[in-house]
Amino acid sequence: MEDDVVESALHTARALVLKDLAACGAADPTVVSVVEDAVAGRRWWCREWPDGAAYAPGLVAQDVQEALEEAGVRWPWCPRHDAGTDAHQLYIEPELGPDPAWVCEKDAVRIAGLGGLASVDGYAQGG
Repeated sequence: MEDDVVESALHTARALVLKDLAACGAADPTVVSVVEDAVAGRRWWCREWPDGAAYAPGLVAQDVQEALEEAGVRWPWCPRHDAGTDAHQLYIEPELGPDPAWVCEKDAVRIAGLGGLASVDGYAQGG
């Protein structure tokens, strides 16, 4: 039963992160491999703490964001500040909690729930 909860949370995490990557035009095979690695890494964590499975989507998104940043890719960019010296990426809030959302930390504004970037102006056509 716990494995079902864990796998369901990880499938949800994968789907939501891939949806946001696709909205930004960033879901190429290399990036999809990064997502798969993040999901695999969180599988152990969720099995050790099954009650934390609800937090898996936000954690996987953060793991993917960190891995991409280490590779020199900033994702996802903030549609409120996407040009010039104000350009920055969005961050997941809460860092550890249910219902993760992409937030512009500069303005302290919620941009979209995880998996919802396609509904934001500027993302609908892949950025």
